[in-house]
Amino acid sequence: MTAPFLSLAQIRNRLLLTARAVLRDHRTGPDGRCRVCRTWDCPVSIAARNIIRGLAE
Repeated sequence: MTAPFLSLAQIRNRLLLTARAVLRDHRTGPDGRCRVCRTWDCPVSIAARNIIRGLAE
């Protein structure tokens, strides 16, 4: 289904699912760096956490 036909609740749920999937992929490895980006402070995971926090409010 495309965006014009989705309700606000469906859009919110899809954003939440996408953010959770991003956090699963961009988790820290044993050395403390992101497994995908190989950076200490992964900007992608920070953005995903901000989305989840924003949707929780």
